[in-house]
Amino acid sequence: MKKVYYLKTCSTCIRILKELNLPSGFELQDIKTEAITVKQLEAMHALAGSYEALFSKRSNLYKAMGLKDQKLEERDYKHYILEHYTFLSRPVIILDEAIFIGNSKAVVEAAKEAIAKIK
Repeated sequence: MKKVYYLKTCSTCIRILKELNLPSGFELQDIKTEAITVKQLEAMHALAGSYEALFSKRSNLYKAMGLKDQKLEERDYKHYILEHYTFLSRPVIILDEAIFIGNSKAVVEAAKEAIAKIK
């Protein structure tokens, strides 16, 4: 599977997509207009190893809901990601059995290298 979960309205996601110069065959899913399904999130979890790794602690809702002051467990992270798209750390890039989560420079570079190998 070659897929990117992103937000069309996120300038960082758009910049990263341009940087990656994705070859054909990649499916893009705007998580605001096409919500993540339980099955999709479970597939991401299988690759990432935890829901916490997929969860964005930089989301405005994370602070607004007081979640930063709570002890969240895996089921909580899963619940919140499914509840609202902003809780997914993005973009999430899936390239077969590899997953790249978030927008850190190291993650983007690793994704670029992996994508370059398939071009």
